[in-house]
Amino acid sequence: MDIKKVVIIGSGTMGSGIAAHLCNANVPVTLLDLKTEISEKARDRIYKSRPPLLIDKSKIENIKVGNINDNFDVVREADWIVEAVVERIDIKHNIYEKIFKNRKDGAIVSSNTSSIPIKVLSEKLTNEEKKDFCITHFFNPVRYMGLLEIVKNENNDLNKINSLKNFCEEELGKGAIVCNDTPGFLGNRIGVYAMQVAMTEAFKMKLSIEEADAVFGRPMGVPKTGVFGLYDLIGIDLMADVLKSFIKELPENDPFQPVAKNIPLINKLIENGYTGRKGKGGFYRMNKENNQKILEAINLDSGEYSPSKKIDLKIEITDINNLISRKDKYGDYAWSVISKIIKYASSLVPGITDKFNDIDEAMRLGFNWAMGPFEMLKEIGVKNFFERVDEFEGNKFLEDLSKSKNENFYGERQLYTNIETLGKIRPQALKLEKNKSAITHRFKDFNIVEFTTKANALDYDSMDALKAATDKPLIIMNESMQFSAGVNLTYTMNFVDNRDLKSVEKFIKYFQDTCKELKYSKYPVVSAPSGLTLGGGFEVLVQSNFVASHTNIVIGLVETIVGLIPAGGGCKEMLWRWSQTDEAKKDPDYAPLKVFDIIGYAKTATSPVEAEPLKYLKPEDKKIMNRNSLFSASKKLLDENKNFIPPAQCKFKLSGKPLKEKMVKILEKLYNEKVILDHGMVVGIELANVLSGGDTTLDKTISEDEFFKLELDAFMRLIENKKTQERIKHTLATGKPLVN
Repeated sequence: MDIKKVVIIGSGTMGSGIAAHLCNANVPVTLLDLKTEISEKARDRIYKSRPPLLIDKSKIENIKVGNINDNFDVVREADWIVEAVVERIDIKHNIYEKIFKNRKDGAIVSSNTSSIPIKVLSEKLTNEEKKDFCITHFFNPVRYMGLLEIVKNENNDLNKINSLKNFCEEELGKGAIVCNDTPGFLGNRIGVYAMQVAMTEAFKMKLSIEEADAVFGRPMGVPKTGVFGLYDLIGIDLMADVLKSFIKELPENDPFQPVAKNIPLINKLIENGYTGRKGKGGFYRMNKENNQKILEAINLDSGEYSPSKKIDLKIEITDINNLISRKDKYGDYAWSVISKIIKYASSLVPGITDKFNDIDEAMRLGFNWAMGPFEMLKEIGVKNFFERVDEFEGNKFLEDLSKSKNENFYGERQLYTNIETLGKIRPQALKLEKNKSAITHRFKDFNIVEFTTKANALDYDSMDALKAATDKPLIIMNESMQFSAGVNLTYTMNFVDNRDLKSVEKFIKYFQDTCKELKYSKYPVVSAPSGLTLGGGFEVLVQSNFVASHTNIVIGLVETIVGLIPAGGGCKEMLWRWSQTDEAKKDPDYAPLKVFDIIGYAKTATSPVEAEPLKYLKPEDKKIMNRNSLFSASKKLLDENKNFIPPAQCKFKLSGKPLKEKMVKILEKLYNEKVILDHGMVVGIELANVLSGGDTTLDKTISEDEFFKLELDAFMRLIENKKTQERIKHTLATGKPLVN
């Protein structure tokens, strides 16, 4: 069936998030609540939301608002009605009675509940009505979280369920996984269990919360908040309510029960208003001392706070085998948590789903794990796992695997989708090369380079991989959260601290040479970004020949924030793009002044629609709603460009000194208004020197290599400056900019 109109009842966080995402897909939606004013306020929140729920703010016009008393007749025209009201069953039953009296024949009705089973939600529906009723559990924030659980039971019309799944996958870009009606469904059942195991084992093994979060974080392939940080983010009181629901719904002998029990320290925190970030603090809190903000962490034994300590495990990337092989308390803790997660997840097959791969995908898409429990088992190795694991009696999956000892048990990934994804086809590739920062895969007639560092930051090894891979058509993409957050500043500052500025210069020059190689390669190069595409990451993208971009990107040149200027060709490429405009052809200073504004303010875009007016992306660049489709879209671009001809090198005619003086006047105004301080002025003048062409005049032509030299010289003068070094070190230590 076609879904052309949707009605959402309930305009809270989830209802408005779903409405906004339907807008992103150009699906007209009506948002109803008790009063029209409530719906109107929700629409205003959507419009102003940060991070933005809308890919394009003009799409807000796709949302109509109303109330359930005066405007309920819109339900008659809807193909899909989503209930997203408060988690009270009496209120939901009343809404369903009203919906089914008014809906058109065959319209799908779903609930966004995260905890109430279908059998309870639908107990007052007729058998015919139950066929069209299911749960569509979106994860928050709806635009950014890939997972959608479609929960069915034996009453459903499976054709209708599959039709809804296809719509949500193809039009909304979701990883739509169909699962059975069991407590917590897929994601929350495993995700919340994993959090509870990580927490209870930390108590049991006498780890500090910082130690537990350091292990149950990036080294394990879990977001860096860790377990205690995530508890604070979600809300300690909300987590307590979630656990009560699991305790109520699950059998007494379920392994979830012991880890869901009340913890006295948590009860005490909630009683005292320490409910996490939304309250006075939680496991972590910010305290002020001598006008300085200090992050404090709670002691799990005493309940007292003290300044938080940074724990460095010396593991920058996900490395489970290294983690569990450590002969220390961190290795013991990691093994205890991971083995329990694997045992629990495998015990639920086929109860919650007969495809164990779906559990992994639910954890990737809904919790941003780098790998799910079964991928962890595969990574550890079947033999190694069974040599260490304790009893697993009654776990049919593990019992069968322990007998077969099949190291290749995993089979194909991402079974829930028919799309040809990178994850599905990667096993067919030849692993051409792997270094510390990237992996290169060779297919029959093209290469793929995946960055593998923290936030996919770029260094020599990243450049080596890119350069070597241009011997065939090339796709640059990955499955991690970020495309690339830019050049590895820690790596760069190590050279600076050792007073080895020659190595910094050599690296930046190599970065420039690599980007030039990408742009003028004999074969086409496609970048397929998702997530952060900043600084050097953007410079790789902008010097690729083609782009297939996910709609969820944060893109831009942000180097001025850390006291630098783009030096991998970012200034050059942005200037070239703006110089192609009609305005630039009439006024030689138009393009440099535009780019001076964009780079100087470190402007970023949060979607391809926002990126186009800045010329970070071009109109012909592909914009993809479903991240799973990035691979097939990129491959199609290669197929369409078999007769690829590299672009002509760009050349510039710039005004030089008079143009630089215009830019300096802009800087002086900002300085006088205290928008920028002393070092902001220094950085701005260096940027002005580059974009004005340095020592040039309009009758001279600046080649691409000469422009690279301008960028490099400015970068080196800035990286030598103590004020820039202070900015970089402050940002690396705090994650926040320093204005100096």
